[in-house]
Amino acid sequence: MSPRIDPLLLARIEKRLPGFTAGRLTPLQGLTGQSSKLENGQGAFIVRPAPQPPIPFVERQREARLLRKLHPSGLTPRPLVGDAQLLLLPWQQGEPLSMQMFQQRREEVISLLLRLHRQPLTGYALRLLPLLQRYWQLCRQRHVRWQRALRQLARVGEPRPLRLTPLHMDVHAGNLIADEKGLHLIDWEYAADGDVALELAALCAADPEQASRWLEAYAQAACLSPAALARQVARWQPWLRLLMASWYQLRAEQSGDAALQQLAQQSWQHI
Repeated sequence: MSPRIDPLLLARIEKRLPGFTAGRLTPLQGLTGQSSKLENGQGAFIVRPAPQPPIPFVERQREARLLRKLHPSGLTPRPLVGDAQLLLLPWQQGEPLSMQMFQQRREEVISLLLRLHRQPLTGYALRLLPLLQRYWQLCRQRHVRWQRALRQLARVGEPRPLRLTPLHMDVHAGNLIADEKGLHLIDWEYAADGDVALELAALCAADPEQASRWLEAYAQAACLSPAALARQVARWQPWLRLLMASWYQLRAEQSGDAALQQLAQQSWQHI
């Protein structure tokens, strides 16, 4: 059993789901690094406890409610357990995409995103300025460049949405699972309602070499002006860069992980 999963949480699962047995727990790879795969006689599941130390905007109860709202669309699993301490989901069978397959299956990825972006709003709005300010408050190592960038964004204000939709906000090759039925998005912990251009800005950050192709393909499929979409994505990019740098900085401080410290240093070079 992974030492990162509190045994009390497993007892909580068994209490909520009578007859549910603990089984075998395997830690999962990932930058947050606090989820596990649970296998027992009932099948395979993913266990996602509330992150410790906390990460801004990551709330398991909110995540569970959002997954339930989107579940009728077929885009998300229905949580078996979802409260402030724990999220338990059915395991998504299949294989994560490689970067090469991510690029080769661009049309399928865009189609999946369009399905999400055409769903009703979830009621959970993503506001980047308060989120960025919270990262600033939580981090110990703060510098003038960070303060200057945050103040500049606060003066400008968040861009007016081009199109307001539910967003996944973490679309990259590793969060797309392929099986015989097609592609499936996983890891919805940052999902919320926001500007579709912010989603595209995040997607392009995951594949910067192909950014123009992603934007052209999405604009065509979504009946948007390619130029208007590109301009709106450019407006969001300073916000996204600061968000990524802030996230890496906080996680590096929380974990002491050398790889995260390096990613934080690299991210600040682009601010």
